[in-house]
Amino acid sequence: MLSDAHVAAWGGGVSIVWIAVALGVIEGITEYVPVSSTGHLILAGHWLAFPEDKAASFEIFIQLGAVFAVVWFYRRKLLEIVTRLADDAGARAFVAKVLLAFVPAAVVGLLCHHWIVRVLFGPLPVAAALSIGGVVFLAIDRPGRGSRTEGTVDDVTWTQALVVGVLQIAALWPGMSRSGATIIGGLLAGLSRRVALEFSFFLAIPTLGAASVFALWEARRVLAASDVPIFALGFVVSFVVSLAVIAALLRYVRDHDLRPFGWYRIALAVVVALAVLRR
Repeated sequence: MLSDAHVAAWGGGVSIVWIAVALGVIEGITEYVPVSSTGHLILAGHWLAFPEDKAASFEIFIQLGAVFAVVWFYRRKLLEIVTRLADDAGARAFVAKVLLAFVPAAVVGLLCHHWIVRVLFGPLPVAAALSIGGVVFLAIDRPGRGSRTEGTVDDVTWTQALVVGVLQIAALWPGMSRSGATIIGGLLAGLSRRVALEFSFFLAIPTLGAASVFALWEARRVLAASDVPIFALGFVVSFVVSLAVIAALLRYVRDHDLRPFGWYRIALAVVVALAVLRR
């Protein structure tokens, strides 16, 4: 339960609860839709006046909600992979391909983390990334890709996994979108839209999981017991919304391309840039 003491510890009234819910919803929607969750959270946190000393820690927990949503959604397949890992070469190969795709962004992220936070975490860099990613989507995701017969996510090749992993490096720029970069990587590597989307979901597990663990370690000295109720609220909201979004996206890509998200990104980038420049 969120007591008055917990709310007071966050320096505000009941509005902080609604802000936490709003950010959980934003994370749940934008983590897997290719419009950049980090970019939206930076913009939303900036305009909603979310307490700056709590923002980074709160984002860890709502991101974990999105990670657990993928794990829950694919729980049967993940359990099957785990149980077959010792004696099934196909299961081992799938895990290895996901890890191969994970490595490039993990290495660059570790090496450049502080520079990225210092230079790229702001409204204008986010607007630039949103617009660039939007243009790329419009250029690459053409009608007809979703109808390709490309097998299943188990058929992703080593080369395709590596291409997706290299493209994921672009997602270190807030506003570029991890899901967007990996889906584009999959399309460029020859995957159908649905397979690219599903591989992006599986890649989210080690990528977002590792990022959350790293961020938790960095924030270990500022976490407090009074934060738990708000963090838990954000986690649950993000988890539930992410589950719904994953299912909706998989249905959507059967018959639609992702170009509307490209147009959305460009429109949002223009709005953000104008809002910042007119201050």
